[in-house]
Amino acid sequence: MKVLFAAAEAYPLAKVGGLGDVAGSLPKALRDLGHDVRIALPRYGGIRDVRDDLGPLAVRIGGEGLEAQLKASQVDGVPVYLVDYPPLFDRPKVYEYEDDGKRFGFFCKAILELLPVADFWPDVIHLNDWHSALAAAYLKTTYAGGERYRGIRSVLTIHNLGHQGLFGRDLFDWLGLPPDTWHPEGVEFYGQLNFMKAGIVYADRVNTVSPTYAAEIQTEEYGCKLDGLLRSRAAKLSGILNGIDHDVWNPSRDPHLAGKYSKSTLERKATNKKSLQEESSLAARPKAPLFGFVGRATEQKGVDLLVAAIPEMLKLGAQVVFLGTGEKRYEDELVTLARRESGFVAYLKYDEALAHRIYAGSDFFLMPSKFEPCGLGQMISLRYGTIPVVRATGGLADTVRDIGANPKDGNGFTFRDYSVAAFLDAVRRAVEFYRGGRGWKSMRQRAMSTDFSWGASAKEYAALYSQALVA
Repeated sequence: MKVLFAAAEAYPLAKVGGLGDVAGSLPKALRDLGHDVRIALPRYGGIRDVRDDLGPLAVRIGGEGLEAQLKASQVDGVPVYLVDYPPLFDRPKVYEYEDDGKRFGFFCKAILELLPVADFWPDVIHLNDWHSALAAAYLKTTYAGGERYRGIRSVLTIHNLGHQGLFGRDLFDWLGLPPDTWHPEGVEFYGQLNFMKAGIVYADRVNTVSPTYAAEIQTEEYGCKLDGLLRSRAAKLSGILNGIDHDVWNPSRDPHLAGKYSKSTLERKATNKKSLQEESSLAARPKAPLFGFVGRATEQKGVDLLVAAIPEMLKLGAQVVFLGTGEKRYEDELVTLARRESGFVAYLKYDEALAHRIYAGSDFFLMPSKFEPCGLGQMISLRYGTIPVVRATGGLADTVRDIGANPKDGNGFTFRDYSVAAFLDAVRRAVEFYRGGRGWKSMRQRAMSTDFSWGASAKEYAALYSQALVA
């Protein structure tokens, strides 16, 4: 099967968040299954790895013909098409510009215009989040009469419904979509153009990054005002869990660790705890339960619960290490807390190597998320034998089984109510289980046995593409 995988970011060429990890890993896993998968990506200012110039790429938009260049690169053997148009993309950042609507609207049309230039005609175009979602609308309308385009199907993956790409009517006019698509059953959304809604309406199949999140976004609480539309499209909506790169996240070969270990040499994990305590200037207490957090300091990640709970956690004899950046109000609270509490350390920065050391050196990993479409932190922590304490939402509910409800195959601790009390109850249960000793080693070994590699997810995506082809 031929697949064009279109995204705004793809590691290592461009990465801001989890989408970059997915776009850097899933196409490779699909190629390992024998599919011809290629990536389409804007060429940002920071992308230097250009290996070929495929020629001019004409994109008619805004009532004129704009000429870009189509360049080529590669990620782990996966061909990458780079849409090179400096006026819109030659900038240091991927997102957060006032003209992001124009930038990614242009990219959506370029996705379809690059096919004849590259001489690559896919069976399926796989779109990811709002930045590429509008290509589904173009494919079903503007390009519907093209003989080579007519048989192409599209799949949209929603990584985070909270970001939808909302812009004014003037951008719709500039993009040149047919006037009849400006309709509540088309791309219009309360008087605005909604890229994500366009993808949901026009794509042949829509999926999210976990089965539970696929169900949650059909409710008012999580649906971000698109729940009604999603319920009406439930027949073409599904959820597939993301994976993690088992080569990158492997405690037996991780170069960032003080001591490498595996499921059969779990006792060596203690070396990493001792090292993390030393690095973080925490008291050298081998029996103290050490909790780690790696992520953004935002409400979505439950940092308001965490800040409120940390003093009580420390009273239980625990230690806590935080790594991440985010909203200033939370960063300020974390700094104040770290100055006041000797058992808490906050690293307000991005540090990939330190993240590896926290995953390996902690006993528990915290994810009290308000919502979590998939979540990678809990998968990584399980891989490292570090037990997750999570709120049962989205992908967290699909990957973490509470030991209390599942004594034989539990791999973590969960709570449902979004409250400090519920979060602390899960933490207390975790501390009690840790100190009780019985079942602790087997639980960690069970955690490390869980397979979250991309192989299984890639097979599910291949099946989803097949469904799209017969839609």
